[in-house]
Amino acid sequence: MSDATAEPLLIADDLTAGYLPGVNILNGCSLELHEGELVGIIGPNGAGKSTLVKAMFGLVNVRAGSVRLRGEDITNKKAHSLVSRGIGYVPQINNVFPALTIEENLEMGAFLKPKMFAERFEVVGQMFPKLAERRSQRAGSLSGGERQMLAMGRALMMDPSVLLLDEPSAGLSPALQDEVFVRCHKINQAGVSIVMVEQNASRCLQICHRGYVLDQGANAYTGTGRELLTDPKVIELYLGTLVKSHQN
Repeated sequence: MSDATAEPLLIADDLTAGYLPGVNILNGCSLELHEGELVGIIGPNGAGKSTLVKAMFGLVNVRAGSVRLRGEDITNKKAHSLVSRGIGYVPQINNVFPALTIEENLEMGAFLKPKMFAERFEVVGQMFPKLAERRSQRAGSLSGGERQMLAMGRALMMDPSVLLLDEPSAGLSPALQDEVFVRCHKINQAGVSIVMVEQNASRCLQICHRGYVLDQGANAYTGTGRELLTDPKVIELYLGTLVKSHQN
């Protein structure tokens, strides 16, 4: 991980945003992602976690505040424009094209630079060997965990410097959740900076460099993953008995 005193790669500064006119989900929410970091976003349901990454990716209108990538203001830029700037995004649901094959899904990931496809397919295939082995299989026949791997693989086809993940372990069995977290760690080690929204707060904090706890659309706590994992107030309010049982 690079020097945290350097200029952040991605900054969300004091964001106010929401889906409906006059109804804000984010109320002055901020986040920094440095080069090489894996940053986790946790908090109760309805805290605005998914809205934050969607706002950063131009999918939710930002009413106040700004989003900057390498110092460039990218607030409310269209998603395809952000992909071309090196930001990948994996939504929680509807994140693959079920009627298309694995290979065709990955081709969709490289649609802005089709000449990169063969080279990037090889790289992504090394990260996710099962995808390469089963490239002609329809995505609709994949398990939930396999679909999540395909969605991440597709987002990596454009060789992004930043990957935004919206609850990558949602709906998966504990074993498959573990596999997703291992893959995220490996993607981060390969040089991709990651912002991950997660319901599985304790597992997320175990692998992330820094974490943000959101509550009612604002920052409640922030610190290293280890600090948040052992903070009595965070445990009491947001992590509950799960972490306590791990520490006993």
